[in-house]
Amino acid sequence: MTPTLRMTRLENDMKPDRPIIFTNQPWTCVSLRNLVLSFALFGLAGCAVGPNFVSPTAPTVVQYTTTPPVNQTVSATVDLGNSQTIMLGAVVDAQWWRSFESDELNTLIEQAYKTSPTLASAQAKLREAQELLIAYAGSAQLPQVLGSAGAQRQQTSQSSQGLTGDNRQYSLYNASVAVYYNLDVAGGIARQVEALSARVDLRQYELQAAELTLAGNITSTAIMRARLASQYAATAQILKSQDEQLRLANQRVRLGHASPDEALSLKAQAEQTRSQLPGIQKQIQQADHLLAVLAGQAPGAGNIPNFTLSDFSLPSELPLVIPSQLVRQRPDIAASEALMKVANAEYGVALSRMYPQLTISASTTTQALTTGALFGPGSAVWVLLGQLTQPLFNAGLPAESRAALAAFDASAANYQNVVLQSLREVADSLRAIENDAQALAAIAAADAAAQGSVRSTQRRFDLGAASSLELLVIQQQAEQIRIQRVAAQAQRLSDSLALYLAIGGGVEQSEPPVTVNQSQD
Repeated sequence: MTPTLRMTRLENDMKPDRPIIFTNQPWTCVSLRNLVLSFALFGLAGCAVGPNFVSPTAPTVVQYTTTPPVNQTVSATVDLGNSQTIMLGAVVDAQWWRSFESDELNTLIEQAYKTSPTLASAQAKLREAQELLIAYAGSAQLPQVLGSAGAQRQQTSQSSQGLTGDNRQYSLYNASVAVYYNLDVAGGIARQVEALSARVDLRQYELQAAELTLAGNITSTAIMRARLASQYAATAQILKSQDEQLRLANQRVRLGHASPDEALSLKAQAEQTRSQLPGIQKQIQQADHLLAVLAGQAPGAGNIPNFTLSDFSLPSELPLVIPSQLVRQRPDIAASEALMKVANAEYGVALSRMYPQLTISASTTTQALTTGALFGPGSAVWVLLGQLTQPLFNAGLPAESRAALAAFDASAANYQNVVLQSLREVADSLRAIENDAQALAAIAAADAAAQGSVRSTQRRFDLGAASSLELLVIQQQAEQIRIQRVAAQAQRLSDSLALYLAIGGGVEQSEPPVTVNQSQD
C-alpha cells in the first residue's frame, strides 16, 4: 500500500486560500475576524500559526514481493557459492561491509571515511546548518541589545534664529543602550527555528546517506575489479590455447596435412581474443582509479589493493526488515521526511506574515557637551516603545502561502516516491539473490562437467586416443565456462551488497534474529 498523508479542508473565513492541513493535529492558532481579539488570543496563548508536523504513517504492506521469496538459497559446490539464509531482524554491525571478510576492503573503507572529500563536504554542510540554527535562534528568539557611542562637532547659525553675533560652535557627546525584542505572537519565528532545526536533521541524514553510498561504491567497485581480474586471467588462458592451436595448425600446413585457410581461421580467432585483453585491462585500471578517488587519493597514488574474488566471502546470513521498519532505517527516507518538516514549518512562516507583529524596544541615551558631564545628572534620556503592525493590503502574501503549501505537497509526493523506490530496491534484491543463486548453481554444474571433460580428454591424449587439437578445443570451452562462473560468483556478491544498501546499511535491533517463515520454491 502506498504511504499516504491524511489531509482535509478546514473552514477559514479570513484566509480561504490556505485550506489544506493535517487532520492529525489541530490548528495551533484560531483565525478570527476581529483583529484585536486575534491579537489578544495570540498574546495570551503564545501560539504559532500553521499545522504541527506529523510524521507520515508507515507502509501497511507486510511483504516486498507478490509471492514470498525463499528464505534459503540453493547452494553451489564452488567458491562463493554457499547457501544464504534470509534473516528477519538480524542485528548487523554498522560496519556491515565486514561481512564480506576482506581485510583489504575494510582498510580501504576506513581510510575513505577519514579522507573522502564527499564526506568532508557533507560534514561541513551539517556544521553550516547547525550554526545557522544557532545564529537565527540567538538573534530572533532572544532580545537584541545594542550599544553605541558618538561624538560630533557642529556649528549653529545665529542669523537663522534672528540673532546677531558670531556663530556658535560646540561639541556633542552621546552614549546609548537599546533593547529590541519581537514577541512573536504569531509564531513565525518559532516556525522558522523549527524549519532550521529540520534542516539540521536533513544534513545529518544526508551525511549518513553519503557514508552508506561511499561504502557501497567502494565495495561494488572492488567486486567489479575482482571479476575483471578473473576474467582477464581466463581470457589470457583462452588466448594461450588458441596460440597453441595456431602453432599446431601452421606445422600441419608446412607438412601438407592442413590447408592455409585453417591456419588463417585460427589466427583470426586468436587475434580476436587478444583484442579483448586491452579492453579488460582498461576497465581494471579505471576501477583502480575510481577506488583511489573514492578513498580520497589521487589516481596515481598506487595504494589500491589488487582485489580478487578469493579476497571475498559470501555472507551466509543476510538481514531483512519489515517495510514499516524500513522507513525508519534508510537515511534517504529520513531525509525526505525532514524535507517535509522543513516545508511544513516554512508554510507556517508564510502564514505568520498575515498576522500582527508586535515589537517592543527600550533605549536609554545620555547627551552632554563634555565627556565629563556625559554620565552626570540630567543628561539621560530614555524611550520605551511598543509597536504593533498588521498587513492591511498586500496582494503577494496569499500567493506566498499558497506557494509554501505547494512546496509541502511536493515534498510529500517526493517522500512517497522515495518510500516506493526503497521497497522496490529491497524486492529487486531479494529476487536477485534467489535467482542468481540458481544461475550460479547451474553454471557451477556446467563448470564441473567441463573440467571433467578436460580431464577425460587429457587422459585420452596421454594414451594417444585424442589429438592435441581436440584437447585444446576442450580446454578453451572450459575457460569460456569459467568466465561465466566468475561473473555469476561476482553477481552473488553484488546481490548481497545490494540488499545491505537497500535496507539502509547496518541494522540495530533488540529482538533476536529469526528465520523468515516462507516457503522455498
